[in-house]
Amino acid sequence: MKRNPLIEQRIEKVKELKDAGVNPYPYKFFKQYDIKYLLDNFEQFNETTQISTAGRIMFMRLMGKATFMHIADASAKMQIYCRVNELGKEIFEQIKKLDIGDIIGVTGVLFKTHSNEKTILVNKFELLSKSIRPLPEKFHGLKDTETRYRQRYVDLIMNDKVKELFYNRSKIIETIRKFLNSKNFLEVETPMMQTIPGGAAARPFITHHNTLDMDLYLRIAPELYLKRLLVGGFEKVYEINRNFRNEGISTKHNPEFTMLELYSAYDDYFDMMNICEQIFHEATKVVNNSDDVIYQGNNISLKPPFGRQTYFGALDKALNTDTRKLSETELKECCKKNHIELSANMSRIEMINELFEKLVEPTLIQPTFIYDYPIELSPLTKAHRSDNRLVERFELYVAATELANAYSELNDPLEQYNRFLEQQKIKEQTKTDEIFDKIDFDFLRALEYGMPPAGGLGIGIDRLVMLLTGAESIREVILFPQLRYEEFDDF
Repeated sequence: MKRNPLIEQRIEKVKELKDAGVNPYPYKFFKQYDIKYLLDNFEQFNETTQISTAGRIMFMRLMGKATFMHIADASAKMQIYCRVNELGKEIFEQIKKLDIGDIIGVTGVLFKTHSNEKTILVNKFELLSKSIRPLPEKFHGLKDTETRYRQRYVDLIMNDKVKELFYNRSKIIETIRKFLNSKNFLEVETPMMQTIPGGAAARPFITHHNTLDMDLYLRIAPELYLKRLLVGGFEKVYEINRNFRNEGISTKHNPEFTMLELYSAYDDYFDMMNICEQIFHEATKVVNNSDDVIYQGNNISLKPPFGRQTYFGALDKALNTDTRKLSETELKECCKKNHIELSANMSRIEMINELFEKLVEPTLIQPTFIYDYPIELSPLTKAHRSDNRLVERFELYVAATELANAYSELNDPLEQYNRFLEQQKIKEQTKTDEIFDKIDFDFLRALEYGMPPAGGLGIGIDRLVMLLTGAESIREVILFPQLRYEEFDDF
């Protein structure tokens, strides 16, 4: 492989620095202040106060015996001024071997230039890391979307908006933790490798444990383990967890994603609606300092209460008929009329859900709880207290996207066993190629010891961040989204 000539030039500079006794990659530097602190508190320093800071060179202008640079750290960017008079000829010569992208530490005093720009007059500097690869051109950055995701480290260097997005992601998660902790929820950790994938209908990733000589599955959901904790006596638990689903990639799906999942004993799905509303409202206030957010051109209010519609109420309205009274033939005709492709052996409930996704979901722009789902779609959910064809479940939709899912949790072990068996029959009849042939008997055993009535709630953190930051793809809000392996040709 042949190196880029610009990279070769920088490698040569590294050699020259080492030959001159300079270590281009030292161990430590005393960074006294963040740059933002210096800018915000500039007036408290006089022109003799020595300060030190560090950052990456983002701009350089050599002018004979003086050099202006801009350095940036995680907090801000600031101008520095280097002169041969302060540094001496030998040290100033090292300045000439610096490049945009290098990380340096500087010591000096603060002053304002004739244009009133806050600046550090440097009297000592140290190269902390020599950048071998040139950064992208300043005004264009990384334009190719895949390159931005693959080289997120460069994307963060060049694009302050990207960096701000991930700061906001951290604020959102911190806000959720603070809110739940204030409500006496306990944060817990459950296994990421499981002997039986459960808690959701999704294809898992398979791995193998050599010592035990057994296949394990990366979790698709933490649900069954969190419920075991309710059995054990914890009454309010939550986990901000990584889940893995061996399925498609799209603007709304990544194989590895982050979920909030919580369970609260003695509550039901209506209590979960209240908690969900509060979490969304608190998070948008922290990020946007407002009750509202602009997303995909829509002004969306996240101030409680959110809208509420039953599953069949919304679908009946869209079809202008009582959906549950339609025969299988009539359902097929509805699907064809609405350009829904019917697969072989498609069940009645699958056709109904396809119609819901096609006709109802795109209309749900403002926050709306869709609740009271068909029992066939929710094997882990408690049957509806007044209609045994339904279950006490809701999904929250915002901007036509599902962002949360909640149940009044099923805690009857005999009913749960029957639901598992029914789920297996459906998969056998439809020849669904999924790895759900095992029943989690340990979970059933736990239920037999007695689990209190409970409400459970799951919120997609990545999609929540998309909503609150205006990102149009889930890959924008994941630091390192899944990509194909890259072949390298410049090493």
